[in-house]
Amino acid sequence: MNYLRAVDFAAFAAKPGRVSQPLLDATNGATTCSINCIKTPPGEGSPAGMHTHVVDQVFYVLSGLMSLEIAGVQCQAGPGTLVVFPAGVPHRNWNAGTDPTAHLAINVPLPDPAVPFATTIGA
Repeated sequence: MNYLRAVDFAAFAAKPGRVSQPLLDATNGATTCSINCIKTPPGEGSPAGMHTHVVDQVFYVLSGLMSLEIAGVQCQAGPGTLVVFPAGVPHRNWNAGTDPTAHLAINVPLPDPAVPFATTIGA
């Protein structure tokens, strides 16, 4: 078991689009949750648009200013903000700023790889 997991910020900077680095998931030792570090460039956002999950999802914003819509309410979250998406609550996030955002995405319980992770609203 690798007890220390470093985010590869150099790889994030080298890639122009949205980047997600799994830090903890079913493929590398997780049994109860998953954690990814995600970079979102300006103008990009949730690949599924407005969507829900069957698990609770929490974002911790590391850098940038994230725009969000949660249960019909729009808001913004800056560095040091914890964003909570309870299971089943429609939400989306995007980067309306000029600098990339970076956040940790934590999913509890561990998502079942046999079930689609996101259900797009209106699809």
